Amino acid sequence: SKLLKENRVCGATYNLFVLSEHTILDNRDAFYEGGAFLTKNAPAQFASFLIFDLMKMKVLVLALCGSMMVLGLSAQSSFMENQRGYPRVINAIREKEDTLKKQFQAAHLTWPAKQIYMRSFKYDSQLEVWVRNNLHEPFKLFKTYKICALSGSLGPKRIEGDYQVPEGFYYINQFNPKSVYHMSLGLNYPNMSDQLLSDSAKPGSGIYIHGSCITVGCIPVQNSQIEELYLLASYARNLGQDFIPVHIFPIRFNVEKSREYLQKISK
Repeated sequence: SKLLKENRVCGATYNLFVLSEHTILDNRDAFYEGGAFLTKNAPAQFASFLIFDLMKMKVLVLALCGSMMVLGLSAQSSFMENQRGYPRVINAIREKEDTLKKQFQAAHLTWPAKQIYMRSFKYDSQLEVWVRNNLHEPFKLFKTYKICALSGSLGPKRIEGDYQVPEGFYYINQFNPKSVYHMSLGLNYPNMSDQLLSDSAKPGSGIYIHGSCITVGCIPVQNSQIEELYLLASYARNLGQDFIPVHIFPIRFNVEKSREYLQKISK
């Protein structure tokens, strides 16, 4: 039953076969009365053949769904196993995991988070991490990190070499545990909007959240902070979150000082 609950498509298919069995059994006499068979024994025999075929299909569905889940779980667990093969990840686990667990406990959160969401505010130099453990609960703010350097100015990135940090809606598409900037999480810049609005030949690329506190258009934090961010994202990825959203805003729109600055440069 747990297998079916965890896979709605498989569960729905399985239940359809069960419903079909009951429908055949409940209506086999109607087949005869409707003139579909010549004898009263024929509907029962025909129903038996149909039910036998449905039983075989149910077994097949269970086998296929079970295989899919095993393969999925294997792929997910192997992600973290692969990450543990890198010295910086092992060091981050040793140095940061206990602290993160205690911070989660103090915030009444479950470790590790199954889903995370990040959002960054350029002018305010902040990177927030929100967490939750299922689709039916809201995200809760876990921690706010300080962005320690900024290149360019407010406004989106539009061409390679403009030193601009992108603005928009992205997701993590790369984990690099041996980055030249200590560790890094790659973003899917340029997204579809960027491809339409940026330079068609050279929109730029290689946008990361990373350590080392230097930047020419990325989101840099201290090495100790990228270790935490990397672990949070890795565990979420390991638990099945393939799409980890990262939203980048020019300012905090609920902060008066930030709004005034944006209005000033926009005139």
